[in-house]
Amino acid sequence: MIPLGIRAGAESPLAVRLAWLTGLRLAVVTLFLVVTTTVYAGGFPPGGFSSNVAFATIGGAYLLAAVYAALLRIGRALDSVSLVQLVTDQIVWTAIAYISGGATSGAASLYMLTCMSGAILLGMRGAFVAALWGFCSFALLCAGFVAGLLVPPPDQPLGTYATKWGDVAYPLFVNLFAIFVVTLLAGYLAERLRRTGGELVEVRAVAEEATARAEQAERLALLGRIAAGLAHEIRNPLGAIAGSIELLRTGGTLPPEDVKLCELIERETARLNDLVGDMLSLSKPRAPAKDRVDLCSISREVVALAARSGRGSDVLVRFEGPERVDVLADMAQMRQVVWNLVRNAVLASSAGEEVVVRVTLREDESVALEIVDRGAGVAPEARDRLFDAFFTTRSQGVGIGLAVVKRIVDDHGFAVEVDSAEARGTTFRVVVPRALRDDEDVAPAPVSDALPAR
Repeated sequence: MIPLGIRAGAESPLAVRLAWLTGLRLAVVTLFLVVTTTVYAGGFPPGGFSSNVAFATIGGAYLLAAVYAALLRIGRALDSVSLVQLVTDQIVWTAIAYISGGATSGAASLYMLTCMSGAILLGMRGAFVAALWGFCSFALLCAGFVAGLLVPPPDQPLGTYATKWGDVAYPLFVNLFAIFVVTLLAGYLAERLRRTGGELVEVRAVAEEATARAEQAERLALLGRIAAGLAHEIRNPLGAIAGSIELLRTGGTLPPEDVKLCELIERETARLNDLVGDMLSLSKPRAPAKDRVDLCSISREVVALAARSGRGSDVLVRFEGPERVDVLADMAQMRQVVWNLVRNAVLASSAGEEVVVRVTLREDESVALEIVDRGAGVAPEARDRLFDAFFTTRSQGVGIGLAVVKRIVDDHGFAVEVDSAEARGTTFRVVVPRALRDDEDVAPAPVSDALPAR
């Protein structure tokens, strides 16, 4: 459907308003001229001066509407088209006022209609342009009669026209004042409506985003409950498998090929155990039991553990940092954070590359824990979702480890940052707001279990 000549696909808000107001203008012009020619002064004599002006006016209005429709179809310079419409409208109303009583004509109210149209089209700017032309047009009409430059139509009763300043002053002042008031009100309301409309759009967008997040959270909660149930069911037989394979491997009765197979099973069992631990940590979070812990000692322990497990033989993991830095944190959860980040860095690295675990004490007494790899890096479009549960960039990944890191860091009130460049590696940085000094005492808290059994 192409209403009033608007080209399909070009239905901008201004074009639609312009089209509707063009149609409304034609209806008003037609109705007002019909009423004027049939009611005012008993009707105009056919073929008389006033009738000719009336028909010329309505013909000009329809001709201008056709021109506007063509311009609307092109869909360009709509602001200029709107301003031209407002100006020509005021001229049309002036012609109608001339044949219907001059300064005392009821057609002067149409000037206010154009002011409101201007506010609808262009806001305060459109309303003031319409008001300016309405002011000038009606003032010149009244001044023309007073100065004798305009004479009443020859087929109109002279007594209905005010041609003296004393008779013109009051209707001139009232109409100009009405134009001024309507312009201010229409412009103000249009701007408020436009501003409110923009705010409503923003509120709607926020509400839609919140709804989407709530639905995602509900789905993740359901997945979490399922994962927790599966994790409990998997962990017991997994432990039995690991124990049995350990007995077979250390029994001394297997040939070297079978020993290697047992070692492979042990590594994969350990990987499944890590996955089960992450699923349990994500599905059943607990509040951190904070105490004074040595972040450097935790990091060194994890580095040593990484060197003996998984890909520790082909990816070097080393620690850089001071001898000791105390922070207020849950020891088991911080070990989980370091382990998950180191494991993620090792999996992102190629054979022969290096992963660095670095602890730095900053000048503002905050502590930065950095895990640096030289892997392929993270694509820009994936960085915002790195810590989302079940999102992963690896073909064999599940997307739980980093989600656990983010939850633990948030629970502690720490911050986690990611610096990454494709083909140049990735740095995960956990920022602890403030290190503990030697003279600070912290109430002891029960220490939770360490990393899940491997």
